[in-house]
Amino acid sequence: MSEIGTGLQNASGIRTAIARAGYAFVEASDMRTALARFGTLADWPAFAESWNDLEVDTYMGDGGRYRRRRFGVWAAERRGPIVRGPHQAHFQTLDYNTLNGGIERWFKPIADAIGDGASMRTVLEYCRALFGRLAPDTARWHIEAHQFRIEAKQGEQGKPTPAGMHRDGVDYVLVLLVNRRNIRTGTTTLHDLDRRPLGPFTPPDHPAARR
Repeated sequence: MSEIGTGLQNASGIRTAIARAGYAFVEASDMRTALARFGTLADWPAFAESWNDLEVDTYMGDGGRYRRRRFGVWAAERRGPIVRGPHQAHFQTLDYNTLNGGIERWFKPIADAIGDGASMRTVLEYCRALFGRLAPDTARWHIEAHQFRIEAKQGEQGKPTPAGMHRDGVDYVLVLLVNRRNIRTGTTTLHDLDRRPLGPFTPPDHPAARR
């Protein structure tokens, strides 16, 4: 098993990869199998379609209007229901986000039908199980979920990470790629605290991976 590759279909395999390397890259088919162990994805078409109903992020420090998003928060204990909390601002210090940090950013909330829907609940249950085993002493989790969509337009570049190489200032992150449309190429990179690359990730069904 590799932290970059196939075969990561269960939480224990993914957990082992994260514990060993600090991250895991899971292909789409394996991720769907892993998620299905924690609930249903019956409303996945509506879940994915909700990315067409995001609001323009007007807080971009570079003045760009190429990112759309929504935001929501939840609380979870080791067992029991995962409860959605009151809507709140998203805040990062300038230490973590030099481009957009240092201010409260009020984004539109994730739509109730999506936040309370089967797919979102399954993703949250999956994360609680995975990260809870990695941090067994954590009794209560504060969860923040972001829907992002990056749009490249004529005359305006779409920047997936406009802040450049950065940390989010949280303990664990799940980045879930929901869909790609009109994309020519793209690579995700991770780096350690000394900025050494841990590996570039290009989805295997992506044209860039077949060159």
